Amino acid sequence: MAKTYDTLHMGRSSIDLYSNDVGAPFEQITSFAAYVGGSPTNISVGARRLGLNSALLTAIGDDPVGDFLLHFLNNEGVETKFIPRKPQHRTSAVILGIEPPDKFPLVYYRDNCADINLTIDDVKQAPVTDCKVFQFAGTNLSKEPSRSATLFAAEVAAQSGAKVVLDVDFRPDQWHDVLAFGVQIRAALPYVDVVIGTEDEINAAMLASLSQMNLTHSQVSDTKVTGDSHENIQHMLEFNLEAVVEKVGAQGAQIHLPDGEIIEAGGFPVDVYNILGAGDAFGAGFIYGYVNGWNWYKAARLGNACGAIVVTKHGCANFMPTLDEVMTFVEPYGGLE
Repeated sequence: MAKTYDTLHMGRSSIDLYSNDVGAPFEQITSFAAYVGGSPTNISVGARRLGLNSALLTAIGDDPVGDFLLHFLNNEGVETKFIPRKPQHRTSAVILGIEPPDKFPLVYYRDNCADINLTIDDVKQAPVTDCKVFQFAGTNLSKEPSRSATLFAAEVAAQSGAKVVLDVDFRPDQWHDVLAFGVQIRAALPYVDVVIGTEDEINAAMLASLSQMNLTHSQVSDTKVTGDSHENIQHMLEFNLEAVVEKVGAQGAQIHLPDGEIIEAGGFPVDVYNILGAGDAFGAGFIYGYVNGWNWYKAARLGNACGAIVVTKHGCANFMPTLDEVMTFVEPYGGLE
């Protein structure tokens, strides 16, 4: 059955303020550049630039920051007519320091934010049954009413024949307990076809056994969750998934399949400028290949190329590559195959 939209992305959106003083400690920053951010929002822009007909289901406040987001998204051609205004809430913000190669302090401003107040009624107005792929982020599940709205959307999308893609998107400071994060992710997995995440995110998602009730602080920190990722991926695949796509940084990605096969899709060597947004760029590229029926390897390679390009840039959504730009980039490496 023909669908109007290739992709529908659901979740957070924000104005992202990125330090212009690259390399400076956060307390010494003197100015910021204003971009658009939020994982599903970034992925919707990346998908659109690659050529997909993408729609976004987020929420914004009745404020100038919401106007800023809509202006950018409309210029990009992302479908915004399903984005509600929430007058009692505010469009969220993120502030980022940039200290390459491995220090990128990040501060979220999400108190009373609009997107976490998406409701089931908002979902009913969106093209959940009229898209080929429905993609959402784990952060959606951190609070109500977004949690129920997202689970409802995933269930309806799956019932309508859409493929459902979950970007695990573990943001520890958005959860009161890492075990709560795992509970909510596992509640969503029955509706999901493909999971995308890092080793830490996959470990956090599968924290379930009684033996993990007494995790030490060293095992669960603000940014890492230790564990046997291979075992956790196998447990995740038992939810009848098509694949678990593990992002492995500069090494690219590993696609884990239910029959035990692991497909290695190598990355592309670049000098890192800012790692924030690389995962979202990967998601956009991978989903482009998934929508178009590419094999797992080629889809992941496109994702890797998109991520490699974005880590050389200052921001994320504003710097997502077009398909022509990606193909030019990969040509010296023998292309995507």
